[in-house]
Amino acid sequence: MNQKLTTSFSNGISVQIKREDLIHPFVSGNKFRKLKYNLLQAKADNQQTLLTFGGAFSNHIAAVAFAGKERGFKTIGIIRGEEVAHKVSDNPTLLFAQNCGMQLEFISREEYRLKSEVSFIDNLKQKFGNFYLIPEGGTNALAIKGCEEIITPEDTDFDYICCSIGTGGTISGLINSALPHQKVLGFPALKGDFLKEEILNFVQNENWELLTDYHFGGYGKINAELVLFINQFYAENQIPLDPIYTGKMVYGVIDLIHKNYFPAESKILMIHTGGIQGIQGMNMKLKNKQLPTIDTYV
Repeated sequence: MNQKLTTSFSNGISVQIKREDLIHPFVSGNKFRKLKYNLLQAKADNQQTLLTFGGAFSNHIAAVAFAGKERGFKTIGIIRGEEVAHKVSDNPTLLFAQNCGMQLEFISREEYRLKSEVSFIDNLKQKFGNFYLIPEGGTNALAIKGCEEIITPEDTDFDYICCSIGTGGTISGLINSALPHQKVLGFPALKGDFLKEEILNFVQNENWELLTDYHFGGYGKINAELVLFINQFYAENQIPLDPIYTGKMVYGVIDLIHKNYFPAESKILMIHTGGIQGIQGMNMKLKNKQLPTIDTYV
């Protein structure tokens, strides 16, 4: 569902947001898209266990845990950081995953960096037995195939397609499915433009650009300005934004409109990739830092 913003912009620019966050109550947005064909492949391979990776507040971990429960898979989550092993009851994301039946395995940050190494995966298979591997963030060729379905025939009139970027899977799908007259703009949640090389592994089109000035300090970083923006945006449009991904992207798009980045009469579509479950954990961090909290979490 595309929802038009109530905010009026100059130069005839119109903005809508595609509510991918409403696809599923627990496996929403790009997580639903990324898991769709991976779950089908796991079934086709007669796999009974899904294993994946993520941080302590990972949307991906929560989504895999629920999707596995819903589809009859055993799930294993390899969690970055041994320090959170004894704090599961205080972590809404990990507690949710555990309550969905996910087995949580906590490893050091040094070990976590080896998650793509063949020898590390082999050690996991020796410990847990056979499993269907879903990479951190869910990005692989099947995930991109699912993300290519985000753009539908009702979106042909838009000139710009905008999305946040974590691992690069969602934007790769959008780039592959965008029409020749459309430009895809990506807003990385991480510092730097190293994701460009990752994206180039999955796309051939040149209809895209990364805008790297809206990470707010890096992955998982947030400040009072962004919190206030998210709260004001919700008050005006009744659309909740997560602070890690979509909130930063929407902030960036609106800032660029005010800076005349977009030509007059541009039609802009922003992709809401979900992640609302992470607000509860972020609010805990904000309270500890005595910063304003996000008031849109239900």
